[in-house]
Parts: sequence; structure tokens; C-alpha cells
Amino acid sequence: MTHPLPRVSSFSVVSDFTLKVRFEDGFEQVIDFLPVLAGELFGPLRDPHYLRRVAIDPVAQTLVWPNGADFDPETLHDWPLHIEGLKSIAQSWSNGPDPSPS
Repeated sequence: MTHPLPRVSSFSVVSDFTLKVRFEDGFEQVIDFLPVLAGELFGPLRDPHYLRRVAIDPVAQTLVWPNGADFDPETLHDWPLHIEGLKSIAQSWSNGPDPSPS
């Protein structure tokens, strides 16, 4: 048995780091991305102007940014189920090796 992959149909900006994402199944999710914006790929999205450069990939039908950052559409659809794990991963990216001299 298979289930269809959620597809992003549209989005709107709610605030600097929050988007309202609509899916083809009619479901909407309001997502605050700030807690997961860390690391080489997602860190640039901490700039609100860059975050607003979001688009919908016409093939994958998910949110994408010019630097290649994207989120799996199923993750977006079920964001509350994934946020704690994503925050933990983002924190590990933020806590990389200390670049300061000893």
C-alpha cells in the first residue's frame, strides 16, 4: 500500500521566519523555520530577505531556496511531528568545532 506524497501548492509569508504552507490536499501548516536555520545549507535562511526568496520546485513540489536548501514535503506537511528532531540536528550544526584558538 502506498500513500501519496504531499505536494506544496502555495505559501504565504506570515512573518520574518514563518510561512503558511498550503498543500494540494487542502491542508495548511504554519511553520516557524527559525529554530532549524543553522549550518551551511540552512544558515543563510536566517536572513529574512533570503528566506523570502523561497519558491515551489515545479518537480518536487516542495519549498526550495536559491542555494539548494529545501525541505521534504512530507516533513513540511507533518511539521509538528518532526520539529524536535530537526531542532536537535540544527543545534548539532551550530555546535560544530570551536574555531577560536585555545
